[in-house]
Amino acid sequence: MRYLGIDYGTKRIGLAVSDEGGILAFPYAILENTKGSIGEIKTICGHESVELIVIGESVDYKGEPNIVKKEVDKFIVSLKKIVSIPVVEEREFLTTQQARFYQTRRRRVDDSAAAIILQSYLDRKNNKPILETL
Repeated sequence: MRYLGIDYGTKRIGLAVSDEGGILAFPYAILENTKGSIGEIKTICGHESVELIVIGESVDYKGEPNIVKKEVDKFIVSLKKIVSIPVVEEREFLTTQQARFYQTRRRRVDDSAAAIILQSYLDRKNNKPILETL
């Protein structure tokens, strides 16, 4: 089963895909957040045979919904209207900063942040850290 991870941002949307076994997440693309973004995501889902979408649930330091959460919720509603694939949320916190820590030479890391979100979901779903599977 292949998964698509999304790091939603008001300017850009980071995308990641998993391998066919749903074990590893890989950065895939960075889209500008426009009205056409959902159509692009639908195309990618078809091209990559995605069966489940995992989107980051944006929270603050206390674990409460932050200001981006309302935008994420609107995005999910729009996404579900266009893409007939289940969408789940995975709690995320500072994934862009984590991605920047590892991707010091890249200016944009939204796709890597999406991979961190997706990998977190996959590890939890598979109930074991990635190092145990290698």
